[in-house]
Amino acid sequence: MSKQLTKVYEPDSRRHINFFKIWIIMFRNVITSRELIYQLFKRDFFMAYKKSFIGTAWILFSPIAGIISWVLMNRTGILNPGDVGIPYPAYVLLSTSIWGLFMGFYEAGASTLGAGSGFIMQVKYPHEALLVKQVAQHLANFCLGFGMNILVLIIFGVIPSWKLIFFPILVLPLFLLGAGIGLLISVISIVAIDLTKGIGMAFGLLLYVTPVIYSANTQSHLLNEIIKYNPLTYLIGATRDIIIYGQFNNIDRFLYSSLFALVVFMFSWRMFFISEEKVVERMI
Repeated sequence: MSKQLTKVYEPDSRRHINFFKIWIIMFRNVITSRELIYQLFKRDFFMAYKKSFIGTAWILFSPIAGIISWVLMNRTGILNPGDVGIPYPAYVLLSTSIWGLFMGFYEAGASTLGAGSGFIMQVKYPHEALLVKQVAQHLANFCLGFGMNILVLIIFGVIPSWKLIFFPILVLPLFLLGAGIGLLISVISIVAIDLTKGIGMAFGLLLYVTPVIYSANTQSHLLNEIIKYNPLTYLIGATRDIIIYGQFNNIDRFLYSSLFALVVFMFSWRMFFISEEKVVERMI
């Protein structure tokens, strides 16, 4: 006679799982859900532009509209970016694209549970799959527009360095930091929806204290101090500078910022895994 296994469910059982075992479970969930991730990605990517006249061309037009506003402020003297080393339109397009990539990672994490709200309470599946699907969708949009960024650099006489091949590695800390913050917000915003608006305002301010639309060397002592201790200064700066110059400064601070991003992501993903069951109950 075959022996039957009995599975016992306990309250807050995930809290008692070993720290390292949790990571094994989460990675295994992502791997076993790869077919689901692909189907969700394919559905949402094409549906996003299904009712649009110009479709995916919006991916190209959006950064162009943004660059026009920054260039106009620069030409009128409202914005003084300092010496950025290359023509300003090329600099601001590349920098804001990388900033947009970071914000996309954050939004992917923040909308992880909301993205599957339609069937998250009807079908049992690993919710880590939603994060991967959201990130994949954003990366697909970014890659379509990134080719235009390289073309703009060449038009302005800036030949990208061959070290561009390291771009995916340098982007990884941006993913860890953005998605990590987003996962925390994904959980907390279910019970405190106002927090999402507050974080959105904070990111709007963060853009202006990160050297994205201006040089890292400013004439303001206070701003220089904020830039110095802002991890995005080094994470975004390194990603941009490796393309333009083939090198970047402050390697040690980039590594410290990357380590900080890893810690944020590990903590956030663990908290997401432990608390998601209670959060889903609140969504009912």
